[in-house]
Amino acid sequence: MDVRPFKVQIPPAVLADLRQRLARTRWPDEIPASAWDYGANLGYMKKLLDHWQNRFNWRVHEDAINRFHHFRAVVDGLGIHFVHERGKGPEPFPIIITHGWPGSFLEMLKLIPLLADPESNGADPADAFDVVVPSLPGFGYSDRPAERGVNTWRIAEIWDELMAGLGYARFGAQGGDWGASVSTLLALKSPDHVAGLHLNYIPEELRPYQGMVADDLTRKEQEFLDEVERWAASEGGYSHIQRTRPQTLAYAMNDSPAGLAAWIVEKYRDWSDCDGKVEKRFTRDELLTNLTVYWATETFLSAARLYYEAGKAPVQFKRNDFVKVPTGVARFPVEAPFPPRRWVERCYNVQRWTDMPSGGHFPALEEPELLAKDIREFFRPLRGRI
Repeated sequence: MDVRPFKVQIPPAVLADLRQRLARTRWPDEIPASAWDYGANLGYMKKLLDHWQNRFNWRVHEDAINRFHHFRAVVDGLGIHFVHERGKGPEPFPIIITHGWPGSFLEMLKLIPLLADPESNGADPADAFDVVVPSLPGFGYSDRPAERGVNTWRIAEIWDELMAGLGYARFGAQGGDWGASVSTLLALKSPDHVAGLHLNYIPEELRPYQGMVADDLTRKEQEFLDEVERWAASEGGYSHIQRTRPQTLAYAMNDSPAGLAAWIVEKYRDWSDCDGKVEKRFTRDELLTNLTVYWATETFLSAARLYYEAGKAPVQFKRNDFVKVPTGVARFPVEAPFPPRRWVERCYNVQRWTDMPSGGHFPALEEPELLAKDIREFFRPLRGRI
């Protein structure tokens, strides 16, 4: 595998065009005092986009991003961007961490130093990791797939090949959102390679083969299924359209930075532990750095297409399917809907379950110290198995 160093760079013309488009935003109207009831709040979006146009300094964040070690490699015909930070400790443990939507590799930049260099963060250097954080195909600086079928199954195979190409015969896997799906399939398909699996999200598609008859479900499991239905009805519109008509949506998102920002920032507000105040958890610059990567790489459509591809090849456990790899689960309280432990144990070899005191869908950004500590403690007894 040919691995080449990579540097994140956005051409000046792209940034100038972005500012011009922001200046020409044609704002919608809004029902007075409706807050976020109808979707992204007009007053907040005006403030955010004014900051993006007039005060946000991409180059400062670009320099910070490039302090990490970035690479690209062609794996199974696709160019994959990834961060690879070598651990600082006596025997670093390799781990591949996968982001989700509407995030990117940026989501993990607070987490990486806590895992790669634990001693500098007050932890035991014996817990150091070699950290690999790839960009999902179609996201950020990985290639945009030009063919059908690049779904979570195939991505799991690509990750397995990537880690082998980096010299890791055995490694850990971690993820949330799409990263949880990919990491789960990686463990299911390649248990000889994956020493341990850590998740902060349980993919909705992963339903145990047994226990789906109402009479077999516990009260908590039935309540979870009811919650899934309620959540899908009130919050799942984005997923339905991205699973069915991502191309149609993309004409607006690829042309209007205001539209892109509203679609994505609403999710950071709704899915995080922020009490409805998105900047309680994320700074404006953190939100805008992620948006700028989506905008500059023109990857809204290719990222949203993963929903379509996953819908065509849904991840569902078959009879006797079970993730035998030791699994740790970190449950953050505002990550909902989240199945009860018994449900998860029908699918996974759960060896550790942690109910976190705070945090939501983006724990690597919201609560990086809590997540890092749980990852370190879960993998500690598994280190001798590689």
